[in-house]
Amino acid sequence: MTVLRSLLLSALLSTTAAAGAVGQAVASGPAPVPAPPPLAAEAGASANPANNPAAQLARLAERYYEEQARYEPINATFSGDNRFDDLLPMTIVPSVRARQFAMLHEVRDELARIDRSKLAPEGLTTYDILGFEVNNLLRFEPLKDYLLPMNHMDSLPVLLANFGAGDGSQPLATVAHYQAYLKRITALPQWTDAAIANMRSGIKQGVVLPKALVQSLLPQIKALAAATVETSAFSAPARALPASFSKGEKARMTGAYRETVRVQVLPSLRKLAGFLETDYLPAARASAGWGSLPDGGNWYRTWVASQTTSTLAPEEIHRIGLAEMARINAEFTRLAPKLGYTGAPAGLPRWLAQQAKYRPFKTEEEVLQAYRALNARILPMLPRLFASLPKAPLEIRAEPPLSRDAASDHYTAAAADGSRPGIFWAVIPDPAKYASTRMTSLFLHEGHPGHHFQLSKQQELPIPKFRKFGGNNAYVEGWALYAESLGKEMGLYEDPNAYAGHLMLDMMRAARLVVDTGLHAKGWTREQTIRFLVDEAGNTEDDARNATERYMAWPAQALGYKVGALKIMELRQRAQMALGDKFSLAKFHDAVLSDGTLPLALLETKMNAWIAEQAR
Repeated sequence: MTVLRSLLLSALLSTTAAAGAVGQAVASGPAPVPAPPPLAAEAGASANPANNPAAQLARLAERYYEEQARYEPINATFSGDNRFDDLLPMTIVPSVRARQFAMLHEVRDELARIDRSKLAPEGLTTYDILGFEVNNLLRFEPLKDYLLPMNHMDSLPVLLANFGAGDGSQPLATVAHYQAYLKRITALPQWTDAAIANMRSGIKQGVVLPKALVQSLLPQIKALAAATVETSAFSAPARALPASFSKGEKARMTGAYRETVRVQVLPSLRKLAGFLETDYLPAARASAGWGSLPDGGNWYRTWVASQTTSTLAPEEIHRIGLAEMARINAEFTRLAPKLGYTGAPAGLPRWLAQQAKYRPFKTEEEVLQAYRALNARILPMLPRLFASLPKAPLEIRAEPPLSRDAASDHYTAAAADGSRPGIFWAVIPDPAKYASTRMTSLFLHEGHPGHHFQLSKQQELPIPKFRKFGGNNAYVEGWALYAESLGKEMGLYEDPNAYAGHLMLDMMRAARLVVDTGLHAKGWTREQTIRFLVDEAGNTEDDARNATERYMAWPAQALGYKVGALKIMELRQRAQMALGDKFSLAKFHDAVLSDGTLPLALLETKMNAWIAEQAR
């Protein structure tokens, strides 16, 4: 979730030439983006694009996507745009970061020169989203995010290591795929050198991670650094070469991977691990929140505005969180007798975790099969709630061991060309301790009709690429949290255990509003935050610690869920009251999703117009 952490970094396959090539890439920045071919939106347009606002906007939107994809190639990989799979993000280099912001200024200026009044409705939406997105990014220009290039939740070396398994967002099936990944890892030493340089500068300026986060990050990097060429995740592709490769291709790939990992990757990781342990950990700060950083209060408010797409102040968000926690506790009190629980509401989650009947699994595969059965149960119900369904398939997989300890259950989007399904990654540290209680609500959030449903439908829309593959936290996570509530319409929460799981997850999102603002705006300590989550939200000590360190690493990201979901529910209630018998839940859902991700203010304006139209 770090802002603008990327750069074009292309390295040659030859390990001897790579360092010089990468150095030139860092020095010169991204290669110029060629003018895109005429877009469909320009069909029939004037030969002079200056006289056609729609054509101007289409070309600007295309240019913005292409340049951002070169600066942020990992994002492109996650989106299924694999043209940039050989590049690494390097906007942590100040000079490259400056060029990226210069590009953003150019886009904003060019957008302002387009006559908005002459655009059709779809063009108006693109214009407003592009303006919002660019202005949002530019708010971070004076802030020093590049001095914090990694944490235990967001680490490029760990991400690249997971890509090496070949079952994630970066494909490994053809010779070209293998060459692209090899180029990426060949460039990793340049990224680690830049990260170390930035962290050294951060030490001098007082912009450093909290000590607890360094202590969580260090084992990940040390594990990568301790590997041998034979065991490294970065050389894993060479240990699983496709049978379709020729004998010569196999020999060339095996030699190139082994040499790159031995000479470049492992030494750079050892250097990074040594720096983190010897230099950075002793300099890490004792405080937990962003507010203790230089200009931290303004920095955090910038994060809040970005992650919620709202004008809500931290104090107001804090109050909303407390009110939501009180509402959910009342629901816990009503539900408890159905479960046989007689204690205080905050103790219900821990009590449920102790009930053996809700921990029925012995193997990882049994957990995955339970999720697949849940998906099969949900799919036939969706046509009642949505007028149209996404085309992309959904797979359910276990989170890789390397990132399992720090990860939360999550989703990666399908490739737009259909080459890769959407994937729900279930984090299963110990199957015997994996409880069934939260599985229903969790799957509604990550799979159908949550992230997979919304993001897959968005990819099918005839909209510019920056909208097709982009999004904002409040809408995307807000929709997924709202999707959890649809378990009621589906009858899934008639099971008290499943409904308790829904309330537990809802409580977690409400508590986030309280503790995130507490940490970053009110000066709460890590220990104070952990205690609040245990005593007031029913977390276990381990869950509370992991959650707290996530909020410390990703300021305000956790706010988007509740803020977005509350807005969508507010709009639904507004539509129901205004339309009465004319209200259709399926049509409402399709209207919410029909333009893809929107900032919440634009979503509200759009849905108010939809309500007025439906009322005619």
